[in-house]
Amino acid sequence: MTGTRVTGAASLIMSLEHAGADVVFGLPGGAILPTYDPLMDAETLQHILVRHEQGAGHAASGYAHATGKVGVCMATSGPGATNLITAIADAQMDSIPMVAITGQVGSMFIGTDAFQEADIVGMTMPVTKHNFLVKDPAEIPRVIKQAFHIASTGRPGVVLVDVTKDAQQGITDFVWPEDEELPGYRPHTEPSTRSVREAAELIMASERPAFLVGGGVIRAGASDAVRELVDVTDGPITTTLMGRGALPDSHPHHLGMPGMHGSVAAVSALQRADLIIAIGARFDDRVTGRLDSFAPRAKVVHIDIDPAEIDKNRHADVSIIADAGAAATALTGELRERIEREGHPDLDAWWRVLDNLRETYPLGWTTTDDGYTAPQKVISRIGEISGPESIFVSGVGQHQMWSSQFIHYERPNSWINSGGLGTMGYSVPAAMGAKVGAPDRVVWAIDGDGCFQMTNQELATCVINDIPIKVAIINNSSLGMVRQWQNLFYDRRYSHTDLNTGHGTRRVPDFVKLAEAYGAAGLRCERDEDIDATIQQAMEINDRPVVIDFTVSADAMVWPMVPSGVSNDEIQIAQGMSPEWERDI
Repeated sequence: MTGTRVTGAASLIMSLEHAGADVVFGLPGGAILPTYDPLMDAETLQHILVRHEQGAGHAASGYAHATGKVGVCMATSGPGATNLITAIADAQMDSIPMVAITGQVGSMFIGTDAFQEADIVGMTMPVTKHNFLVKDPAEIPRVIKQAFHIASTGRPGVVLVDVTKDAQQGITDFVWPEDEELPGYRPHTEPSTRSVREAAELIMASERPAFLVGGGVIRAGASDAVRELVDVTDGPITTTLMGRGALPDSHPHHLGMPGMHGSVAAVSALQRADLIIAIGARFDDRVTGRLDSFAPRAKVVHIDIDPAEIDKNRHADVSIIADAGAAATALTGELRERIEREGHPDLDAWWRVLDNLRETYPLGWTTTDDGYTAPQKVISRIGEISGPESIFVSGVGQHQMWSSQFIHYERPNSWINSGGLGTMGYSVPAAMGAKVGAPDRVVWAIDGDGCFQMTNQELATCVINDIPIKVAIINNSSLGMVRQWQNLFYDRRYSHTDLNTGHGTRRVPDFVKLAEAYGAAGLRCERDEDIDATIQQAMEINDRPVVIDFTVSADAMVWPMVPSGVSNDEIQIAQGMSPEWERDI
């Protein structure tokens, strides 16, 4: 079949358009330059010029997370490509559908240590779902179609497409393939009848079931199906850090987030359950604590589309390898039939325990001793004033945990953060991408003063491209989570965690002046009584980004907390204080 005669570069742009891409976050350089020429004339493909390639990757991730579509980023060879690696690893860890396109030196120069040559395919092989090296311009449409299919199906992930400069410059016939031609790639989406029946048997026999709902439910668009399953079983819900918003916080069965900084009720429910129904969750260390002591009396039903996750960290008594929505729907149907025949399991005693835990150990915070604002109050008020229809994107550290705890999430894709890799600097570029993908929603980047300084140059991208995100810097003038660990485990020896950004007379930098230098609005809030008015002022500014410097206490700590490497039974609700488990069981 003969198509239009074009350069490989033009074929690449046409392929992106055919694949459904509508925006690319990127930064040009020599090896990708041939592709940037036809990109200038693209009719349906918007390019957003970032200030650092890592920002391009995080923006593509934020876009994908907010929309459910495949995010696309682009960079040149060598340092341009290596600057993407952190964002690629970050997105892959959190199962974000993303295609990263990089230029490569000419094929005749590969392996010669040519200028700006780097084996990006080799470097990213451990942190991508798949990757390609394209040397023939005729292969470009097929590879792009395959890349988008692989990135967005099964367990979503990152696909890298590295295209040599001569492949971009060569002449080819553009033909968009009819199918993906991937005979070895067949994600298993439908659950087996046998595994569904076995799971239903365990649920019907359980006296203390608990749901562990992870980010895979959001990736699969399975929130409604999982909610129906929860309602049928009448069991308690916990949502992981990546699963926040998968089911609404207002659901009467929702106990909160489990794990290292989870609620007492959520952590206790999993520890004392006789059955855990895990859906799209991978039993990572931040949820389980010391693995051999996690939920010691619980059998496990594990629903996941990725067979590699089954039995990886926790043995599954029943595994359902399938799409989360399809599995939940099938299991709901099976349970309804059994409940009609056998009656509903009696969970009243279990709920008395859980309700007592919820009432006795609610999330909260205490007034600070140093006179500075409690950061939890700032974040809570941002969530309440902005409302559940907004999108909240956090950096990594204390402010991330407080944002997951004290903002109420009522819908999927309203909470975006770096979960698995824990990448500082994620918030601003990811919020930028989320706002591009969801321009009608208010998008908050809730950041720390440490995180913000890693990627704040993307404010320039936001100003120039009319992307009015709102940035709340939770400024405790320190690397807060590291300082917390130094406080608890290193005898308050604060080695190199003071950032000099907010306390005392020095502000290096002055975030308000920095925001204004970029063309954004800069605000500062230093008193409790000004919090609401400052947030309201930011809400009214929609013609440019807004940066608020909230001066908060450096002594505030994230509670509850399970120290690293210990059992979840050793959860602390404050320093040196643990719940009275015996009374609650």
